[in-house]
Amino acid sequence: MTTVPQTQAAPARQSAGGGIPFSRLLQVEFRKSWDTRSGFWLLFSIGAIVFVAELIAAIVLAVNNESDVDFGTFATVAGFISQLLLPVLGIMLVTSEWSQRTAMVTFSLEPRRGRVVEAKMTVGLLWTALTVAFALMVGAVFNLLYGAIAGHLDWSGGAGITGFVITQTLAMLLGFALAALLLNTPAAIVIYFAYLFALPTILAIGSALMGWFKSFQEWINYSDAQSPLYDGFWNMSGSEWGKLLVSCALWFGIPLTLGLRRILRAEVK
Repeated sequence: MTTVPQTQAAPARQSAGGGIPFSRLLQVEFRKSWDTRSGFWLLFSIGAIVFVAELIAAIVLAVNNESDVDFGTFATVAGFISQLLLPVLGIMLVTSEWSQRTAMVTFSLEPRRGRVVEAKMTVGLLWTALTVAFALMVGAVFNLLYGAIAGHLDWSGGAGITGFVITQTLAMLLGFALAALLLNTPAAIVIYFAYLFALPTILAIGSALMGWFKSFQEWINYSDAQSPLYDGFWNMSGSEWGKLLVSCALWFGIPLTLGLRRILRAEVK
């Protein structure tokens, strides 16, 4: 009499969970933003250069005995420095996956690439807030120092501080958008600095040579469109808001949309 072997039924497949929590993605991306030599030295450089620039500004202003110095003056100095380096941080947040060839591991552990991009952008905004807070704190210290040297202390310039916060956020987001579009660190950095320094010169030349171009370039000049923010966004006219929104859509919205489409569809190697 033969015995028919019995096979055990396969265990029921457990339903998939909700995936990696977004909070954990944030923790991972935040650590990746500074736990490399390039990330650490970039963040250290931002803090160190802001401190040195504020020190030099305080000394020069005290030597020249400037009378119209306030807290907003030191915020503007910090803003110029951080506007140069914060976009590089936004660029590295995106391109590190591709330059360090970790995209396959990252997107294998979390196939929902959009959530990874959201975590990276949130980390960029978090670092921007921390950088702005540090810059304002350093500015407050040097404003006190200048007040002690010059004999008068002025805490005005609140409108300039508000513009400083907004423009730094926009600068980081612009770097983030260019990085998403190009997925290459050197290319994104070069394009950003070309936009920051070369584009205003080209637009100014075009305005000088062609009369009709002057009014047109006001709608595509991202840097000039942000200038009214330093006078307080509550004082901006409808035309100024329109120019800011159009230039934001051109230099941030379009690159970010195309970049997200590329990241979501790119072949990971």
